[in-house]
Amino acid sequence: MMHNTQNRRFPVFFVSKQIGMCLMILFMVGCKAKTDWRDNYKKDKSSKSTNTTKKTTIKKPNDLAEISKILDVSENTLKNKNLYNFIIDWYGTPYKYGGMNEYGIDCSGFTNILYKEIYKIQIPRVSKDIAENVKRKYTEDLKEGDLVFFSFGKTGIVNHVGIYLHNNKFVHASTSKGVIISNLTEPYYGDYLVKCGSYKN
Repeated sequence: MMHNTQNRRFPVFFVSKQIGMCLMILFMVGCKAKTDWRDNYKKDKSSKSTNTTKKTTIKKPNDLAEISKILDVSENTLKNKNLYNFIIDWYGTPYKYGGMNEYGIDCSGFTNILYKEIYKIQIPRVSKDIAENVKRKYTEDLKEGDLVFFSFGKTGIVNHVGIYLHNNKFVHASTSKGVIISNLTEPYYGDYLVKCGSYKN
């Protein structure tokens, strides 16, 4: 809202030339400092942007030895070689809602293909429908191949699914990084885990 200041009275100050010059120098120095700050900010922002790009690059594991390092288990623990070779093949595949191939896949699509190829089980296409056919377990009782479900948002409805592996690690198609192995103990996932267990076939 505009205020009418036309009739307001302000005190008048008489400023000497010396003071005027000092004020002008201070003003110019202040502007220069702001310019320097903005330049540095732009440099920092550009640098952070470059670093972020490097961090989000997904390093694809090449073999079972590298997968075992991610899971923090010995390679001998990985009994189901077909499962882990499947994960290696799909690792880093970008996320695409409704996708069902190597060009893009979503969480339930990935789970669907994995279960069909590895366990020879046909499961529903949508994560909330898959969750309805799962026998609940406590997280400490989860076994390789069990399913973990999440609800991102306030609805409480299941809208994300992954396959449990070992040591709280699970594989899934994340919206930001595609097919990747993540950790249930990360707050982003642990806070939104709503159900887990084995599929009832």
